Amino acid sequence: MAQAAAEPIQLKPQSVQGEWTYEDYLNLPDDGRRYEIIEGVLYVTNAPDIDHQFTVMEIAFHIKQFVAERRLGYVLTAPFEVHLSETSRPVQPDVLFIKTEDWPDPGAKFFEGAPALIVEVLSPSTSRVDQSIKFTAYEQAGVPEYWIANPKTRSVQVFTLSRGEYAQLGEFTGDEVIESAVLAGLAITTSALFNPGG
Repeated sequence: MAQAAAEPIQLKPQSVQGEWTYEDYLNLPDDGRRYEIIEGVLYVTNAPDIDHQFTVMEIAFHIKQFVAERRLGYVLTAPFEVHLSETSRPVQPDVLFIKTEDWPDPGAKFFEGAPALIVEVLSPSTSRVDQSIKFTAYEQAGVPEYWIANPKTRSVQVFTLSRGEYAQLGEFTGDEVIESAVLAGLAITTSALFNPGG
């Protein structure tokens, strides 16, 4: 995502890293950047590039098509708030799948708890956060499945929760078909998810 790194930032003296709250978040400027709080630490990223957004849209399209046909639930893309816990809210995953039975009421401003599946698409400025900080946050919150899509390597890693820890179900590239434990039967050719001009 752009040049600004997804790193902890300090916007006002009274907000100490590690102590940011959702109330602090609500007072942040509406400036088009994505703000997230994970374990009390504020992270910010600028608007993403075309490769990132192409992959986000393709993943959302394929998953949405699959779950809609089977009436399994619904797919959202950022910006939309997910409240994982008291100290990790909001996070705004690139793509999330919510089961029908967990779907919030109309007008909801956020989803509380662990979505069934989360996808993050890497960019140079978000790689560390997505692969480490968010990985741990999603694992601890009990998100059953986490995908990390990498436009640079044109690959997708799929992790599933097993006994409270993520285990890699697979890393898919080229014409390999992405497998999902949460969405059994889903079949996406990996190469279709990445910018053809990239």
